[in-house]
Amino acid sequence: MHFSSRRLQASALHLLLAAALGAISSTAIAGNQKEEAMADAVRVALAKAVSESRPPRVSFPDIDERIKYLQWLGEMSSRLKKRLPDNQTRLEFLETVWYESKRAGLEPALVLGLIQVESAFRKYATSVVGARGYMQVMPFWSRVIGDNDAKKLFAMQTNLRYGCAILRMYIDMEGGNLYLALGRYNGSRGQPEYPNAVLAAWKRWEYKA
Repeated sequence: MHFSSRRLQASALHLLLAAALGAISSTAIAGNQKEEAMADAVRVALAKAVSESRPPRVSFPDIDERIKYLQWLGEMSSRLKKRLPDNQTRLEFLETVWYESKRAGLEPALVLGLIQVESAFRKYATSVVGARGYMQVMPFWSRVIGDNDAKKLFAMQTNLRYGCAILRMYIDMEGGNLYLALGRYNGSRGQPEYPNAVLAAWKRWEYKA
């Protein structure tokens, strides 16, 4: 009887550990971007990239491109519904992701994958080191290239604009090496866990018309 009790306790402990590991694996991998020395030209370019305050207005050269965009929007909205239940919030988020991604020369699926890994699509996510918002932007960026108001990093467009501009900068710094750029974005350059997680998430958000 005593032996059976121990086996039950061990089984319960195993279940608890399994549940804990499952929870860990489903949580976001928040970043810890490092403040690095950068050339004045890079700083000025970044500051210019994040300074525009106009809301995103998507425009297309022809009707076919607009139709493709609307198809993408509908598909992504369907995929994201469980994570962002409110329809208006979800559509505004996706419209801004598209706009800021394209503006920075990034694939929207890559940005969505990064957001999934960084914050699990939580607007007010805050990491233990202080990274903020959807793309987990560190507060020092608001001082280096912004207006020194870190509270704005919780605003959707501001956060996405900063995040996309910073990722673009890291890709350029790494000569187009996305693996190293993602590691630098997360503050874990050279370690495989984060880049592999983002690249895997990217695949989940790809869209083929």
